[in-house]
Amino acid sequence: MVELVVTIAAVTLLALGVLGGVLPMLPGAPLSLAGIYLYWWRSGFTDPGLAVLLGLTALGLLAIVAEYAGGAVSATFGGAARSTVLVATVVGIVALVLAGPLALIGGVAGAVFCVEFYRHRDPRRSARAAAYAVVGVLASSVVQVLLTLTILVAFLLAVL
Repeated sequence: MVELVVTIAAVTLLALGVLGGVLPMLPGAPLSLAGIYLYWWRSGFTDPGLAVLLGLTALGLLAIVAEYAGGAVSATFGGAARSTVLVATVVGIVALVLAGPLALIGGVAGAVFCVEFYRHRDPRRSARAAAYAVVGVLASSVVQVLLTLTILVAFLLAVL
């Protein structure tokens, strides 16, 4: 009975991990990794096998990187300075905590635009950097969902 409860809890954590790609306040990849390691612990560190465990862990770490670096990396591709990315990251986190996911996007876009406009006095250049940042934030969510969904499916195929 305990094994069934732990298995259900592990699969629930993996499913919540997929939702975490869409819901910013839910740490998707860490939840997915917690589900995998909970199941691995329950199995006596035998199931899934070491190769599968390492592969799923690598996907989880990649999803974490995508979550936290997507907007920043894309903003730099759009021409934003590292200092702009740092300001936008702080503003985005504060906006997310205070007002939710849409505020995160608006906060990042607004911060990138304002800082880049202050630096260059070029509205087109500033708008381009802000647009790249927004695309990066949205794309990182898609990447997170795809990676955590892959983790869930691979886990189910490997252990069930």
